[in-house]
Amino acid sequence: MREIRLIARPDGVPTAGLFEFADVPTPEPEPGTALVENLWLSVDPYMRELMDDGWDVGRAGEGRALGRVVRTRTPDYAVGDIVFHTRGWQTHAIVNPARSRRIDPIPGVPLSAHLGILGGTGLSAYVGLKRVLRLQPGETIFISAAGGGVGTAAARIAKLLGAGRVIGSTGSDEKAKYLVGEVGVDVAINYKSGSLTEQLADAAPDGIDAYFDNVGGDHLAAAIDVLKQNGRIAWCGAVSTYNHQASAAPDNLYDVVEKELRLEGFLVRNHLDLRPELYDVLTPAIRSGAVVSDETVVDGFEHTVTAFLAMLRGENVGKMLVRL
Repeated sequence: MREIRLIARPDGVPTAGLFEFADVPTPEPEPGTALVENLWLSVDPYMRELMDDGWDVGRAGEGRALGRVVRTRTPDYAVGDIVFHTRGWQTHAIVNPARSRRIDPIPGVPLSAHLGILGGTGLSAYVGLKRVLRLQPGETIFISAAGGGVGTAAARIAKLLGAGRVIGSTGSDEKAKYLVGEVGVDVAINYKSGSLTEQLADAAPDGIDAYFDNVGGDHLAAAIDVLKQNGRIAWCGAVSTYNHQASAAPDNLYDVVEKELRLEGFLVRNHLDLRPELYDVLTPAIRSGAVVSDETVVDGFEHTVTAFLAMLRGENVGKMLVRL
């Protein structure tokens, strides 16, 4: 098997030289475990944070993955089963049923969707919208980094939940066109083309009811300025800070008090009880074609680092996946 190891901590923007590929013996499963051959790997923004602290130098990293069981010593998994686990950055993995789960294929639903809109990506979006923001039909919502995995999922789910107006930010005109034409966003803002606050105010002259934050910093500042009195913020991520080039907290943060806003951060791992509800809401929509799992797919394990770095640069639309 092959694995990708972190060999040094980043100083700012990560580079390919921080990683190395290593050939290692394929392990044999011990009693109670199974060996899977990975089929799909997910590369995600949170992995950049792990590079600073949490990803041991000299070892393969954590990453969501889908693998097919090739050898098993547990009654929970049979050869051929598809398993979701977090032992990515390698071609094979030993999985324990206590820390993984079998994926039962759903007719009409692509397997990759279980890493995208039906996976942690979609669940993050659903938790933020349904449990944190408590989005109501007819409301106006702003979603930052709307062209990414969580962003596209949040936009599509917001529409399913009856949002009256969905506004999304992204970093290119091409992505903005995709958001409007394919995802169904009502207004897509290219934050690089002018004042984000002014563009958001123009898109929502009556203000916004809710903000789904994937960026922090200037995006959070713009949302605070345009949010209505008693508006709500679900803080999911802060990609603007991952390379230590900006602060997550904006200068107008105290306006949260003046406008009586509710700002709540969340970790999706503490809301796994909503997964069955997510499946109930999305599966029929995916099977009918009303919703798709937005994905950018890179083929080949050898291109995993390339895909990861491209995702950090915002070159993906939807979820960035590696197909082995």
